[in-house]
Amino acid sequence: MPDSAAHADAGTGALLIHGLGGTQYDLGSMHKVLKRAGIETHSLTLPGHGTTPEDLLGVRAEAWLDAVTEKYREVAARHDTLHVMGMCLGALLAVELCKRVGHQKGKLVSLAAPVFIDGWSTPWYRGLRKLVYRIPGLAARMRVEEEEPYGIKNELVRSIVKAKFERGENFHYRWVPLACVREVDRLRGFVMQGLDRIACPTLIVHAHEDELTSVRSARFLHDAIAGSQLVLLDNSYHMICVDNDRDRVAANVLQFMDRDPAAAQSPRAAGRAAPMGAADIERILGAYRDSLLAGEFETLFPLFAEDVVWHEEGDNPVSGVYEGRGALIDLFSRLMDYSRNTFTVSSVGQPALAGRAVALPLRFQVQDGARVHDGAATHTLRLRNNAIAKVNARADEPEREDAMWRRLAAANGREPEGDAMDEATLAIAAHALPDAFEAAAIALRALAQPPSAAVSLRLHAYEQQARHGDAPPAPGADADALAQVRHAAWRMLSGLPADQAQRRYIALVRRLDTDD
Repeated sequence: MPDSAAHADAGTGALLIHGLGGTQYDLGSMHKVLKRAGIETHSLTLPGHGTTPEDLLGVRAEAWLDAVTEKYREVAARHDTLHVMGMCLGALLAVELCKRVGHQKGKLVSLAAPVFIDGWSTPWYRGLRKLVYRIPGLAARMRVEEEEPYGIKNELVRSIVKAKFERGENFHYRWVPLACVREVDRLRGFVMQGLDRIACPTLIVHAHEDELTSVRSARFLHDAIAGSQLVLLDNSYHMICVDNDRDRVAANVLQFMDRDPAAAQSPRAAGRAAPMGAADIERILGAYRDSLLAGEFETLFPLFAEDVVWHEEGDNPVSGVYEGRGALIDLFSRLMDYSRNTFTVSSVGQPALAGRAVALPLRFQVQDGARVHDGAATHTLRLRNNAIAKVNARADEPEREDAMWRRLAAANGREPEGDAMDEATLAIAAHALPDAFEAAAIALRALAQPPSAAVSLRLHAYEQQARHGDAPPAPGADADALAQVRHAAWRMLSGLPADQAQRRYIALVRRLDTDD
């Protein structure tokens, strides 16, 4: 994923392979965890994935193996050490890949490999599928639906996944053709043979309660791969990278890769805050005030901690909890898009201590139809490590402000953000995708009206991800405020395969063109 010129001599890399019907989200935060530990991550979208389930029809196990082998050879040339890791179907592919290429350049990590499909939630008639395979055309017409518990024991995470499915988000297929399961069965057969040829250090991680594939799979691999390590989890189902044991999985993987397991913790959880002096606090508050008064939201951005949490109180299209510095891009975009760039802060009062936080009263104006709306709010800031770690924004007259933002949203709306893809974009063949992407870049420049700053930022991030892969950990030392905002938007796409970034870019440009 990263471009070869920038990363040709990167020391350690990892190739991460997703599961059946899934994307890199199957591996949870593993990309970020490895990057924090200094390991450059690489990924790919398996053939038939990232579009619609129908595209899995006709895809053979050999196509998946060819794709991961090609990606492996591409990134192996960039690193002194390269680890291979896979989840579910990706674990089977990782094991078979390391066997076939004689991988010894790094280590192998198998996460919930379904060597046997015999978990507690699989139906009693699962063995009959092999009879169905023999009936011409029937396997292509039958579907295997994704149903609760979706491989997740954690009820909160499960409810989030369920909501994503109901909204139709394209992070995982809702079903796969039975013909595709037949190819998984063929791949399982490949994996079971010749495991004694795997010579690299191997870590096998599996959950006792995996509803898709029992611990028998993990024990089979452990017994057949000499010197392998086995970790069994007690509080997860199949999707171990996002379930209750996700932090333990990350820590075990890091330790196996000779890295500090503490990197599994997010920056928010790591360590105590460094002390701040009065001058530091005054500097941050002064910069915050000056940026608001100048209406330069891009200069606000560097003041926030990477894991900042902003709570915009109320019941309106702007209110909500924005987690992470990159999410603030969406908040500021909403303020400006709904107000058609008329939102301004007219005054900022004197700061006052509010327990361990600092409260800043402010007044703002918004063009509301034919009149100017005057409003007031208080921003309560928590500071940590010379940055703003938390913001609570509360309007002095909540009901009045809610009504105003609802009116503005109804009247002005927002331009599309581009996460949804139309059928025409999904239907673009892989070989035609690069040309379609370049054509969209040309079409963008020809639009009668340029997109808003928020949408331009989104397009820039998609283009960077498509052309260069994941963003580097930090912007350049001489990056100005706008460059930092652009870098943060790009980093929010970390782990998104290049072809998916191209499709999202194309879809967004098409929607803008339609609006024109």
